[in-house]
Amino acid sequence: MEKIPMTRRGFDALDSELKQLKSVERPAIIRDIAEAREHGDLSENAEYHAAREKQGFIEGRIKELEGLLSLAEVIDPTKLSGSVKFGATVAVVDEDTDEKKTYQIVGETEADIENGLLNIRSPLARALIGKDEGDSVEVKTPGGTRSYEILSIRYI
Repeated sequence: MEKIPMTRRGFDALDSELKQLKSVERPAIIRDIAEAREHGDLSENAEYHAAREKQGFIEGRIKELEGLLSLAEVIDPTKLSGSVKFGATVAVVDEDTDEKKTYQIVGETEADIENGLLNIRSPLARALIGKDEGDSVEVKTPGGTRSYEILSIRYI
């Protein structure tokens, strides 16, 4: 299977969520199911059905996280340099509006555009990959084509 690139921070966040689900959420839902069973007739027991549904969600998320972590390729951006690549923190300016933004290019699982974490598969990240400071890139967005100039590239 194909490796999934992610930063150490992204890997640790997924690992922490997995540990929380296994050590806290799973035992709690098992207790909830046992308690709901004690209330009698399961066919009309809403607490039981809700707990079973939540258990299904938790078990599914555990499997999903285990799969992601097993395929993870942790990349340390501090060991990289040069043109834009995975892990780079890139400052850009919109050439039409002069609006400056800074993004770190990260894996799909850790992307959060509101916090400047740009999915490696996004149109902007794909346009930036391989470029250098001072280069201009054109990105097709739902709102039309945008042009950005790369102001700086850091690996932190």
